[in-house]
Amino acid sequence: MSRPKMLKLPEVLEEIDMSRAAFYRMRARNQGPLLIKLPNGHLRVRRSDLDAWLSGREELAA
Repeated sequence: MSRPKMLKLPEVLEEIDMSRAAFYRMRARNQGPLLIKLPNGHLRVRRSDLDAWLSGREELAA
């Protein structure tokens, strides 16, 4: 079984075309994708979580 693809925060920010500050403001409002904090303090986002979050944004915009 393969592990899910994990994206680094800069990769996520580039894909959604958002600044780090704007991303954290959105997260403070509980509107961002699920973040995973690794033991070393680095943040990751599962590809599937980002895709699901983006799909949810499409529904809100419609």
